[in-house]
Amino acid sequence: MTNTPGKKRTDKATRIIQATPQQIYKALVDPAALAVWLPPKGMKGEMLEFDARVGGFYRMALTYLEMDASTQGKTTEDTDVVEGKFLEFSPDQRVVQLIEFESDDPAYAGEMTMTWSLAAVAEGTAVTILCENVPEGIRKEDHDEGLRSSLENLSDYIGSV
Repeated sequence: MTNTPGKKRTDKATRIIQATPQQIYKALVDPAALAVWLPPKGMKGEMLEFDARVGGFYRMALTYLEMDASTQGKTTEDTDVVEGKFLEFSPDQRVVQLIEFESDDPAYAGEMTMTWSLAAVAEGTAVTILCENVPEGIRKEDHDEGLRSSLENLSDYIGSV
């Protein structure tokens, strides 16, 4: 989808991971695991706060490992601080979060709903990330790349535990 004035866009990515829905769900609700696999390539994660319950929240810092002309943090020059509120937990099936970026730039303002869905398939589990109301400051190409990267990292993480 593309941005149209006054409307937020929806981005989506899916990957088949050779693991059970139970293994993947566990990685979605474990703060130490999230800090390892959620940051897209080129970033490192630090979980600042984490309370995995409906109505609970987390706060995570994502820091660029190297800066260049194409990288710019939303919170500071090299860091994005993300706050997520947990809206729903369906064990081994789905986690829904409301995401906000800490930024003075209105292009990154607002709340984005992120739904992680898990579906058992013959090859393992289809993991789908659906992001609704993506802030207009996040370029679609960058977001698509970041979502694919996080799914690849998740697959690598699951394969290593």
